[in-house]
Amino acid sequence: MSTSEVSPPRIRPKWIIRKPDKAAEEALSATDRSSSAGPNAALPRLMARLLVARGIRNAEEARQFLNPRLDDLHDPYLMLGMDAAVGRIQRAIADGESILIYGDYDVDGTTAVVLLKTAIERLGGTVRFHVPHRLREGYGMQREILETAAREGVRLVISVDTGIRAFAAAEAVSELGLDLIVTDHHLPEQAMGLPKALAILNPNQPGCGYPCKHLCGAGVAFKLSQALLEVQDRTLARTKLLPSFLKLLAIATVADAVPLLGENRVFVALGIKALERPVHSGLRALMHVAQIDPAQRALTPIDIGFRLAPRINAAGRMDIASEVVELFTTKDPLRAQAIAQKLEQLNQERRNTEAAALAQILAMLDQEQFRDSRCLVIDGDGWHRGVIGILASRVVDRTGKPTLVLAHEDGEAYGSGRSIPAFHLLNAIESCHDLFTRFGGHAHAAGFSLPSERVPELRQRLAAYAEAHLSEAELGSPLVCDAVLPLEEVNEELYSWLRKLEPCGMDNEEPVFFADSVRIAYPPRVMKEKHIRLQLAIGKNGVALGAVGWNMAEKLAAHELQQDSRIDLAYKVRRNDHPEFGGIELEIIDIRTAQSPGSPEL
Repeated sequence: MSTSEVSPPRIRPKWIIRKPDKAAEEALSATDRSSSAGPNAALPRLMARLLVARGIRNAEEARQFLNPRLDDLHDPYLMLGMDAAVGRIQRAIADGESILIYGDYDVDGTTAVVLLKTAIERLGGTVRFHVPHRLREGYGMQREILETAAREGVRLVISVDTGIRAFAAAEAVSELGLDLIVTDHHLPEQAMGLPKALAILNPNQPGCGYPCKHLCGAGVAFKLSQALLEVQDRTLARTKLLPSFLKLLAIATVADAVPLLGENRVFVALGIKALERPVHSGLRALMHVAQIDPAQRALTPIDIGFRLAPRINAAGRMDIASEVVELFTTKDPLRAQAIAQKLEQLNQERRNTEAAALAQILAMLDQEQFRDSRCLVIDGDGWHRGVIGILASRVVDRTGKPTLVLAHEDGEAYGSGRSIPAFHLLNAIESCHDLFTRFGGHAHAAGFSLPSERVPELRQRLAAYAEAHLSEAELGSPLVCDAVLPLEEVNEELYSWLRKLEPCGMDNEEPVFFADSVRIAYPPRVMKEKHIRLQLAIGKNGVALGAVGWNMAEKLAAHELQQDSRIDLAYKVRRNDHPEFGGIELEIIDIRTAQSPGSPEL
């Protein structure tokens, strides 16, 4: 990620050091060395602390986390509804029935379509798909599309990354004499229950004992594909097909910001390795326009989240997302290059559109109603619906408050919301359910629409809800440090161990460490008028360790830091591979003048 793409830091109301579980750490570090750390390698106490914080309690769990394998995938039949879904699809294939896969227009939805379509066609099935146009159709299954499919001979509809709240669409499917299989990961409607369907695959539905509750939509589609492919030829599926599927699944899993723990970690760890050898012309073309060369360096979730995913998402935000499916299924390299180039152009258009709307929103934030509210509802005319989710994220980053951004079109307001850790956004929206035409989502993100005339009431009711459920102290995202780590303990061996935690992402964030009263050994340098580089003293022997802070020039000036200033430091451990001045260095996550002796609040 270039420095120009670095987002402003989230509002940090306080620093917190994660409280250690010393008994669990001791138990884990004393387990069989060869099970987790590798032959004859003791698990360092710091690594034990980091693993315990991620829910790891024994040697086998540590082995799975540090060395994920394809065999660590769960049995897909642990998912409620899998037997019925597999049986119905097998019958459709055997009878030559046409199957409609109905997806969504984001990365998760389009890749889910590709995975399931590829699996069924591999088994000899006849598949067509539909990915809705965000502006013309909106989210979810539409009756008109289902009616057309029925007239053209479709007898089985499979939703991917959508459908768990599609009650009207499910009724339409039933009335048309079709069968419906819902595959989704969004939270079900508490009051309404589940839609009418032959089978529902969703680890979050009541009664489902599937171990990984945080699959993305493509993850659920993958589990269905896994079940189908392994029935035919388990060896072929395990050695060739599923590893190939993991490339797209890794992209979807990172892009949808689900926790990178458990099975999701297996998906991403193995998928990123597979992405280093892209075979399909669509993947190669996409990496080319995103300026990613896996031959030059290893891929990371940052490459996926900030380079690949935005270009895939740009299709659904700005144009027709169905071309993403074509990108990942075409065998024509020239067509793949053309689609990838179009995605690049759409992504630039998205960036320009987003920047124009964000400028308007930032000017609005000075208004009293937004300064005083703990939950922001910001609406405007002419904003592109394809970027309102990104805009909501930008406002959360800058204000530390849960935010809903809405765009008005022809009397209807279309909205997207993002939240902070302390505020369950879907619960807040459900408290106003009577206002909406539709809504759905989860704790941290939601989408919805409602008549424009109801937006003022929505703003009032959500402000009151936030007043009752969110304290001033909970606003923002606290900076959580994983451990106190004096700079004397930062070295190559530590860096090598920390790399074993990769790939990092949601709920497996790269570790942040805390060091207090660190002395700045030499005058600070400002780079490109916005970044800083420090040389930090280690102990009393005069050795200095380099540290870089992105977008921290203003903070440096505000604290009036200079040579010999003492600072408290939140940092990550990095290695600079420059041939002349490479080596271990720090990335500054936050900085402040040294506080009174002691650590941040636990």
